[in-house]
Amino acid sequence: MSAPPPSPYPHKVSSLAIDPEWLEPLPEAKGMTVTDLTLRILGGVLVVLAAVVTAILEVFYTPLRVGGFLIGASALGAVVANVALAYFALRTVGAKWAVALPAVAWFTVLMVAAGSTSEGDILLVDNNWVGLATIFTGSMAFAVVAYRVILPPNHS
Repeated sequence: MSAPPPSPYPHKVSSLAIDPEWLEPLPEAKGMTVTDLTLRILGGVLVVLAAVVTAILEVFYTPLRVGGFLIGASALGAVVANVALAYFALRTVGAKWAVALPAVAWFTVLMVAAGSTSEGDILLVDNNWVGLATIFTGSMAFAVVAYRVILPPNHS
């Protein structure tokens, strides 16, 4: 097989360099039994359900006030819960891509909550800093865990 022709645009990236291990199962996932596969599927379903439940709780705790002031408990809860969910998904499913399962479910619930209904009801309002902080910190928690999982281990 011959090498591809040189790019007429040498300053542009010709293709994404994705680590092939990203799609590989973790070493302990190879050679698994039917029971192992069933437990991994159930773990994936459980982590998606847990992500939906934690997202709903975070949405409803967004307007929490103490003494008339917003306290931001929802944003802190998003970081703690999402890091735990991401690592739980990684361990139960046994593949690096499993970190995306709770992230997509969690983010979908928050985006639905940020939209208005036909009656005009909104759960996450734009004038509440806690709602914006919850979306940002929760998304960043998933992003940091995914970044740490994707990176190859440093053997130096």
